[in-house]
Amino acid sequence: MKRSIRKAVFILAATVCTAGLSAQKIAHISLDSLVSLMPETKTAKDVAQNYLKNLEGEIAKMTDEFQKKYSDYMAAGETMSELVRKTKEEELTQMQRRIEDFRGQAQQDYQKKYGELTAPIMEKAKKGIEAVAKEGGYKYVLDTSMGNVLYTEPADDILLSVKKKLDGMPMANIPGAGGNQAPVKKDTPQKTPPNPGKAK
Repeated sequence: MKRSIRKAVFILAATVCTAGLSAQKIAHISLDSLVSLMPETKTAKDVAQNYLKNLEGEIAKMTDEFQKKYSDYMAAGETMSELVRKTKEEELTQMQRRIEDFRGQAQQDYQKKYGELTAPIMEKAKKGIEAVAKEGGYKYVLDTSMGNVLYTEPADDILLSVKKKLDGMPMANIPGAGGNQAPVKKDTPQKTPPNPGKAK
């Protein structure tokens, strides 16, 4: 008797848990796709590209200086004394090392700068996702751009809903963009041109 009561309680608890889980709404979105649709992303990329060009310009200057000194060293040839030759070789080696160090630091600096530029965009995107999730009563939102979701029950894709929500939000403040950020364009209904091939 006790066994059958215990079994009945277990079945009831399992049923309640299953019902609770099935009642929880799940949605999914590709965060990468959402971010690529945001106008701030183009602004951030432009600022990052200019930053990278400045770094590359500095590397080019250093490389040109190295090439000139190396050409002078090669042209002098046998006319240099042993002491001068050794000094020039050490100088060239140090210059080459400085260029390589600067190139490595520049790459890290660019990645850091790009992270700073995209941080406000990601923050705005997540706020939009949170707002749509709350409005739609979703308990979970999965990011399909990460590629970690191997299987899921049928769920709603909220990409367009979040994009619409973001269009109504203020532009994310991109560091270093100044007043170059494009204003958000409101979608205006467009007339469909008549199809000349369609029978009247």
